[in-house]
Amino acid sequence: MGLSSVSGASSIVQPGVCTSTTRPASPYHGQAIFETDTNTVKIWLGTQWSSGTVHAASFSVEYLVIAGGGGGGSRAASAGGAGGGGAGGLRSSVTATGGGGTLESALLLDTGVSLTVTVGGGGAAGAQTGNSVGAQGSDSVFSSITSTGGGGGGAGNYPGASGGSGGSGGGAGGTGNVGGAGTANQGRAGGNTSPGSNDAGGGGGANNVGVNGVNGTAGAGGAGVATSITGSSVTYGGGGGGGSHNGTRGTGGTGGGGNGQDNSSSLSNGTVNTGGGAGGAGTNGAANSGGNGGSGVVILRYPNTKTITIGSGLTGTTATVGSNNVTTITVGSGTVSWS
Repeated sequence: MGLSSVSGASSIVQPGVCTSTTRPASPYHGQAIFETDTNTVKIWLGTQWSSGTVHAASFSVEYLVIAGGGGGGSRAASAGGAGGGGAGGLRSSVTATGGGGTLESALLLDTGVSLTVTVGGGGAAGAQTGNSVGAQGSDSVFSSITSTGGGGGGAGNYPGASGGSGGSGGGAGGTGNVGGAGTANQGRAGGNTSPGSNDAGGGGGANNVGVNGVNGTAGAGGAGVATSITGSSVTYGGGGGGGSHNGTRGTGGTGGGGNGQDNSSSLSNGTVNTGGGAGGAGTNGAANSGGNGGSGVVILRYPNTKTITIGSGLTGTTATVGSNNVTTITVGSGTVSWS
């Protein structure tokens, strides 16, 4: 006769399964049990149960990790317009990722494990003491995912800076210079400054390259990437617009890119928590500083059956969207974990 035909067979084939209140009354030394209410394996040590080992099912965390945008280039009084800063590198497992790359995979995580989170700051403008390239933005990190800061905008004879191993390139400043390089899966290259032009290129965006500066018109910043990780479509990672010497400035790319400067319009910084690149300096006959890059952001989406703990050093908020929780971390460095 098979076990399946025995009355109460389910209790026979599951001898070690119980709850924390229905443990065996007379256990033998070395007997193992699994408590279904605590997900804990315990062993009878002869006089008491062991503290046990918790076994929790893994769960998926989707992410958007954006680094800080690059600073805009600054210009000397006699120089041409300066380049816009490149957007911070953008890596995403929802909707689309940066640089035209393949959408990334969610991370499979366990509860109770602390993971590093860092939100990168925007790069500072180039120093207003002459032609000065904007500073690169800082990296943003979630666990094994790192997005690299955007490159600074070029100035004078200095080309736009590349975004390190990722991020978007800064726009070129000065006649005939080239924009910084971008990297697949994070961001695009900055725009060039055409030979004979004093109007700078725009910074690369997460989705599009920066526009080249031509004589009389500086290049616009490249557009960013739209993602719906928060439940609504939002665009991040726009490049900064180039500055114009005596023409029309370049506008910032969609997704937080700052506008460049010209004789009639001031420049703007990259938008906070978008990774937007800063606008480049311009105007005729005056030394001017570029803008500052926008800070990055880390956004995490996970099942609403899980609770996140945001460690000290980080600032974040959590909202419930359907069957998920969405945590947006806007500043700092520290760790997160789930229970």
